[in-house]
Amino acid sequence: MAASVVYSGVFAAVLASMRSLRTSLVVFDTAVVDLTDQLSDPVEVLFGTQLGGGTDINRAIGYSQQLITRPRDSIFVLISDLYEGGVREQMLRRVAEMTAAGVQVVVLLALSDEGAPAYDRQNAAALAALGVPAFACTPDAFPDLMAAAIERRDLVAFAERFADR
Repeated sequence: MAASVVYSGVFAAVLASMRSLRTSLVVFDTAVVDLTDQLSDPVEVLFGTQLGGGTDINRAIGYSQQLITRPRDSIFVLISDLYEGGVREQMLRRVAEMTAAGVQVVVLLALSDEGAPAYDRQNAAALAALGVPAFACTPDAFPDLMAAAIERRDLVAFAERFADR
């Protein structure tokens, strides 16, 4: 996931520089770290991201939910292999709550040129059942993904088209 961390830091810094957007960057393992205040300095973001092993996706989603003030105008991008070390049912419930409130949710299994890594297929299928696409995305396709999300296009269809490449 190292490449994903680098690319997500760079893209978050770019998005944060756009005045019309409010961007947050939250990284996690079993702890949650909010790097939003460092987004003006991408180098600090990249070197400030030193987490260990373990994964509590549920905790990270719970923290991130608190940051969303306008659900219908929000895009939540989770970059994860979906191997949940926390409470799976609560993670899925939180995602369902977010989508029901109008948040556009997309899960990137990787944000890298290497393709899809090993990932938890059960959790990916459970998210797909909620209408949340989970797929790997290359850095060159990420701007198109964000444009589709901002324009509220069908992200499931975007993911399917991307998978056919």
